[in-house]
Amino acid sequence: MRRVPRSIGPTVAAFVVAVVATAGAVAQRGAPAAADLAGAIDIHVHSAPDNVARSLDGLEAARFAKAAGMRAIVLKNHYEPTAGLAFLARKQTPGIEVFGGIDLNLTVGGMNVAAVEHMTQMSGGFGRIVWMSTFDAENQVRFSKENRPFVRVSRGGELLPETKAVIAAIAKHGLVLATGHVSAEEGLMLVREGRRQGVQHMVVTHAANPPIVMSAAQMQEAAKLGAFIEFVGSTMRSAEAPARVDRFADAIRRVGPEFCILASDLGQQNNPLPVEGLAEFIAALRARGFTDRDLARMSKDNPARLLGLPPA
Repeated sequence: MRRVPRSIGPTVAAFVVAVVATAGAVAQRGAPAAADLAGAIDIHVHSAPDNVARSLDGLEAARFAKAAGMRAIVLKNHYEPTAGLAFLARKQTPGIEVFGGIDLNLTVGGMNVAAVEHMTQMSGGFGRIVWMSTFDAENQVRFSKENRPFVRVSRGGELLPETKAVIAAIAKHGLVLATGHVSAEEGLMLVREGRRQGVQHMVVTHAANPPIVMSAAQMQEAAKLGAFIEFVGSTMRSAEAPARVDRFADAIRRVGPEFCILASDLGQQNNPLPVEGLAEFIAALRARGFTDRDLARMSKDNPARLLGLPPA
């Protein structure tokens, strides 16, 4: 067995071992997973530095994605903007497009236009996605039965003025409006307002997952309003994964692959690496009857359109 150079450190050494193991497994299956990732874009990658343990950092995420032949990734952090990390990852790994964003949780002031504007001024201009609040969203805090401060996007069935101001900034700078962990109805309110204000790029964040759980009819409405619907694979190695993917497959068929995006939402410690998980998610959907064209549209074409990239 080839020895890992000592200079790269224990974290990267572990990834080298993982990649070698993955490559062997892929070779035994005839390399369908590797082919799936050529040109793929993952808009939902978690990485260190973070306040919780991650399986890889942002620079490593870029290197592994490039090694898999991917076109682009988006680095996400719930509490810190990632445009600067995307800038560094691009310098470290030329040949792959890396983007960041800002998640409007309490640590950046919630619905804070100044924070969004600042992200657009970061070196390189690689801040691309604005996620509405996730773990600090009112909907998430109530779903989790927590007693703590949260971020509101609406009150009494109407979006707050500060929420509309954030959407105006998204439209002004040509950014992506992502709905975060708000409720299904709030997500539709955001998409409607985004359309009204001329936002060109919108995505409903993992619409089928708690605490959002949009119905198929709500997903269809969001798609008609111009939003993509994101489905995240997470790990395919848990006991509940087959049922989860069955549910996703049904929703994708109801909405239509032309309106859907596949992403990993990986980077958590002890879960598969993002590149592994995304390949396994695509393979799981192929096993449920989706065609190569459907899968390419959802993992390559649609995320490119969302990020404003030219066709491959």
